Amino acid sequence: MEILSISIDKDELKQLEKIQKRLGFKSRSKMLRSAVTSMLNDYERLDSLKGNVESVFVLTYAESEKNKVSDVLHKFKDAIKIEMHQHRPGVCIDVLNIDASAIKTRELFGVLKKNRCVYSVNYSVVSGSERAGRLSPV
Repeated sequence: MEILSISIDKDELKQLEKIQKRLGFKSRSKMLRSAVTSMLNDYERLDSLKGNVESVFVLTYAESEKNKVSDVLHKFKDAIKIEMHQHRPGVCIDVLNIDASAIKTRELFGVLKKNRCVYSVNYSVVSGSERAGRLSPV
């Protein structure tokens, strides 16, 4: 196994330690390996999609950044069929119904994942084609 070193700020470290305790991980390394594996599985599934894809994205971001996130989403207005927006104290939550090519779906996911304004992006594929065949509805 290779050794990887990362730098994080104190607040993130405190959050990681809280999560580690709550989830019962015996070490930070095991917890981070689990997180990396989860991320790799997400990207692998996205990479395997072909053709047209219907999916749902859920994203959270700071309310103060809503205009920046909105600008990004407007660039994908042809792919976003329905958008539901909810406010929480200081945080916005968007649920996006996406109907687009697999390429466009991957592009939107990547743009949102890299965006510093966005806290989290999760997705579920409703229908689409994978290399191995048809996906079952989720």
